[in-house]
Amino acid sequence: MAHDHDHDHDHDGHDHDHDDEVGLDEQERAERAAVRRQALAQIRQYPDPALRLKAHEVSDFDDDLRRLVERMEHLMVDAQGVGLAATQVGVLRRLFVFDPDEEGPRVVVNPRVVDVSEARETDEEGCLSLQGVRVPVERPSSVTLEGQDANGAPVSWELEGLSARVVQHELDHLDGVLIIDRTDEEHRKEALGVLRPQPVLR
Repeated sequence: MAHDHDHDHDHDGHDHDHDDEVGLDEQERAERAAVRRQALAQIRQYPDPALRLKAHEVSDFDDDLRRLVERMEHLMVDAQGVGLAATQVGVLRRLFVFDPDEEGPRVVVNPRVVDVSEARETDEEGCLSLQGVRVPVERPSSVTLEGQDANGAPVSWELEGLSARVVQHELDHLDGVLIIDRTDEEHRKEALGVLRPQPVLR
């Protein structure tokens, strides 16, 4: 899931408004943008068929899985996202990484939502696989998520607000569901217009 850049703030904690070294600041921003572009190039983009496939349960908690988790955590951070599912890197395994509160990436393997609140909220969502698109999506405002960590040990979180939204968004990815499937017809059409630009007739 993509960061909401309207409310974005830097991971490095610098307050750029009071940064004396303006040149360094611009260079730093340019470097971050380059790193982000490089990361996004490694993330499958709509309409890549992998984004529509259903991921499989993970049974082997081996070095291969840990390497995948490490790669996904780096990609999510470099792409300035708050969540990334394995299908977004073309791997059909049921796992995702997420970090909505910037406390460090967390991974959940074989995730499942075991409880959802009756209360629901609609908010705009963006996606690292659907560049330039933000659409309103209604979801339960709090969930209980269970699964396993990269070593196979059980994990469980009670999440609300943005955290709850992020894990539901990533779980959708593992079932081949995208935000354009969850929004209303008007926003879906608008999003598809961005994702599939019309050829210009000259």
